[in-house]
Amino acid sequence: MIPVQFGVDIFDELQRMGYNEFIVPSAVVDELNILIKRYRGEQKAASKVALSLCRRCTVIEKSGIADDVIVELACELKLPVLTNDVGLQNRLQKLEFRLFVFGRKIDWNNRGNSNTKMIYKRELSVIL
Repeated sequence: MIPVQFGVDIFDELQRMGYNEFIVPSAVVDELNILIKRYRGEQKAASKVALSLCRRCTVIEKSGIADDVIVELACELKLPVLTNDVGLQNRLQKLEFRLFVFGRKIDWNNRGNSNTKMIYKRELSVIL
């Protein structure tokens, strides 16, 4: 829900850094549909925007708890993850996985100089 929270086009930013494929698990799409029904106001609007952004992604059929599925896919596909969810960030950090957090890039494998490593050793896909 980064675009609503921070007014940024995540796709433009990621494409500027060289990423050209965006992946979202179906579990995330399912969770967003639940949130749209559950919430009202700003949270509902943010969930609707997030769901509409999924149309710009390749949806990978994978059911389960969204965070668990994201971690599974990151491990299987060896791809970085874009998230502002602190709990998910902590899980990925423990696995020493690359992730994007709005406003900064983190490469847990090369903590000393993360920005340089992310720019020069990037994949072409990212999990949202």
